[in-house]
Amino acid sequence: MENWEETNWWKYLDDSMRDLVRESFDLITAETQRLATGKPYHDYSFVVFPAAKAYEGFLKKVFLDMRLINTQQFFGDNFRIGRALSPTLPKRYRIGWVYGRLANYCGGEELPLKMWDVWKRARNRVFHFFPQHHECINLEEATTLVRAITEIMGKVLEGCRVNG
Repeated sequence: MENWEETNWWKYLDDSMRDLVRESFDLITAETQRLATGKPYHDYSFVVFPAAKAYEGFLKKVFLDMRLINTQQFFGDNFRIGRALSPTLPKRYRIGWVYGRLANYCGGEELPLKMWDVWKRARNRVFHFFPQHHECINLEEATTLVRAITEIMGKVLEGCRVNG
């Protein structure tokens, strides 16, 4: 992605989040160059991790700016994006559920579902270990996931009219 430093999502991120996204882009560049003469790694999830971590911070910041969470949740250790953003969270766990309010605020479920999909693909499925299936990704897949993260951040800011 060219000129990402001019995008709305880049400008919205704080410095620590920008550093993380930059790390993912740097790793993509370094690994692409290294692969010209080297053997590929078995798994490139390490390329996605910094951008996925920035996406988590981005979502918390968006939720705070939209007043879907409070400062205690934002700064606390107990708020979980996966629980808050899950469209299929059982009703008994929906206290503080962000997804339902997000769907109302963003004009329907289309954008929140995309946010959730990127969260699952770029974080949960990449970084958790499941004995029954291994989620190893190649560099092309890692690059696609990093781009999905940056694209959804831009769409969230536009589609949900977030003011930072």
